[in-house]
Amino acid sequence: MATKSEKLSLAFTAEHAAAIREAVESGDYATSSEVVREAMRLWTERQAQKRAAMERLGKLWDEGIASGSAGVMDIGSVIERAKKRQKEG
Repeated sequence: MATKSEKLSLAFTAEHAAAIREAVESGDYATSSEVVREAMRLWTERQAQKRAAMERLGKLWDEGIASGSAGVMDIGSVIERAKKRQKEG
């Protein structure tokens, strides 16, 4: 099943343009369009991973809030507990 394409005109920095040309010249890709499509696929995957991570963080936040107050703690006792855990660790 072929995906319908739309032609766009893009401007790249000199460094990015050189990297695209190198990818084609090395034989890794047949065309510069293939390089850009691969970059877009990777970017799309990364964006989906970021969204999933943010959703997970939001759920963890909500769980923490729902669990109730941790109580009043002073910084000295927090530091002492951390040092103790580090020694035991």
